[in-house]
Amino acid sequence: MWFECGDRLVHIPVLITEVTGWLLSQNPRVILDCTVGYGGHAEILLRNSDSTMKLIGLDRDGEAIASSKERLAEFGDRVTLKQTDYRDLKCCLMDMGVPQVGGVLFDLGVSSPQFDDPQRGFSFREDGPLDMRMDQTAGVTAATLVNRESEHALADIIYQYGDERYARRIARAIVRARERSPIKTTGELASIIAKAVPSAYRHGRIHCATRAFQALRIAVNRELESLEPALDDAADLLAPGGRLCVVSFHSLEDRIVKRVFRALAQGPGARLSVLTKKPIVPSDEECRENPRARSAKLRVAERVVERTTR
Repeated sequence: MWFECGDRLVHIPVLITEVTGWLLSQNPRVILDCTVGYGGHAEILLRNSDSTMKLIGLDRDGEAIASSKERLAEFGDRVTLKQTDYRDLKCCLMDMGVPQVGGVLFDLGVSSPQFDDPQRGFSFREDGPLDMRMDQTAGVTAATLVNRESEHALADIIYQYGDERYARRIARAIVRARERSPIKTTGELASIIAKAVPSAYRHGRIHCATRAFQALRIAVNRELESLEPALDDAADLLAPGGRLCVVSFHSLEDRIVKRVFRALAQGPGARLSVLTKKPIVPSDEECRENPRARSAKLRVAERVVERTTR
């Protein structure tokens, strides 16, 4: 969601009241925002905390880091921003000489500014290059994926990451289309998908290309394979009583978060206590104001004091 602030548009992230409440209630000295994006959560956390609290923000997206630097400039040395993948969060904090933090936030998925920019290739609403990389300096693009992967591999990606019932039909159509000429833009791919699925599905509640685009984005950015080890590292970095908050938008992400939280909360060596029995979801009012919030889920856990045995 966006609102006007002076002469600029400011992005408001989802579940901001809930995230702020959980993270700031323990008065943390340092918060690690593993997906700082365009600074939405970070700004509210800084504005509503003690002036001594510091925030470390990580993000793969260079454009997002640049935007956050501008947005958070007023907070001076309270903010440290690094362009890096959250899979490297432990090494990053070690290099900075930060052994522990009082709170960690993950806001998963694509941010609205990324999604709304046709040049990034995350959306089919406007035609643009088929990129989808969160870090545009590294990795393969979605165009490379759809033009090189086998039909079987494409079908698996689209089905597993997008839960797309017509994954095999879509993969077959992609392979046939690329035999004529390479698929280069979001518009081309969306058109191929639309022609591959039944007419009734093409005119369904959501656009027929939504699930396939989501699946390709997850595959391009290796989002799911990075999440579990990053959550484990984040739990290690938390000081006793520190909170770990994760906002997810996809059932596969939420499933991973739930499984990791449960595993880290079990046994005599448990590191976490799960504070949310069920995920927190946006209010009806927030969903009305920001339809993209509808699928958001927040899970929260707290670092426990490790027991010592004699």
